[in-house]
Amino acid sequence: MTLKAKKTVRHAPKDAGKEAAKKFGWWRANRFLFLRRISQLSVVGLFMAGPSWGILQGNLSSSEFLGVVPMSDPLLLMQTIMTGFWPETTAILGGVLVAVLYAVTGPRAFCGWVCPLGMVTDLAAWLRRKTGIRFSYQWSPVIRYWLLLAILVGSAISGSVLWTWLDPVAALHRGLIFGMGAGWILIVSVFLIDLLLVEHGWCGHLCPLGATYGVIGRYSMMRVVAVRREDCHDCMDCFNVCPEPKILRQPLKQGDRRVMSQDCTSCGRCIDVCSEKVFEFRTRTGAKHEE
Repeated sequence: MTLKAKKTVRHAPKDAGKEAAKKFGWWRANRFLFLRRISQLSVVGLFMAGPSWGILQGNLSSSEFLGVVPMSDPLLLMQTIMTGFWPETTAILGGVLVAVLYAVTGPRAFCGWVCPLGMVTDLAAWLRRKTGIRFSYQWSPVIRYWLLLAILVGSAISGSVLWTWLDPVAALHRGLIFGMGAGWILIVSVFLIDLLLVEHGWCGHLCPLGATYGVIGRYSMMRVVAVRREDCHDCMDCFNVCPEPKILRQPLKQGDRRVMSQDCTSCGRCIDVCSEKVFEFRTRTGAKHEE
């Protein structure tokens, strides 16, 4: 498969969601964004308070909830196994629990509601809209899956957990809790890629952790559904705030109204900014499939 990068110019409105805010108020036009920020910051805060409160102890790679329930990063766990080292039973159980959690919720819910790097990439996307930056390379979204495969194969060949040294998600999480150190280089690099080179570059094209959770959540229950797609007037606000805009095309056409792509981050921004209330969160079995 050939992976091509080309320059494009997109017409991104500076005020996506302005009409929704005018019609329904600020809260209705930003509710999921606000709730996601609370969720992301709360997770970081609980880890920071871990030694005192004991609710979440450890980090995003390996932690314990209430000192009893183990949780492990599935990508780190897979890399460890690929090195030829068999993890402890507790770590395996933690990876299974995390995988099951995200498998039954929304696709890539970790990316939308937990990952602290989402705040950085959302800031870059917001600045692109506000400053009118339209230039963007177009990278294939399958790059992240090739990168995921390369990481696993590389771990097997080298006998070491490769992504630990290059993971900006872990670097930001460690930095917020223990001090940034040299990790700021990775964070700034992601920010600049998203701002200047590729629109939604990291989450939409590169992140192997996002690819992992995409595979895990392929058949998850909660989905964004275009329940009132007949009311869509092609304002493109949803496309311009979505980190994976290609996934919205099918639900707005004939046939299945559900966003079934595993690339959806379950962020709910398309629901926020739509002035016609086209989208809603529904269970995949309770949503209407056809016209």
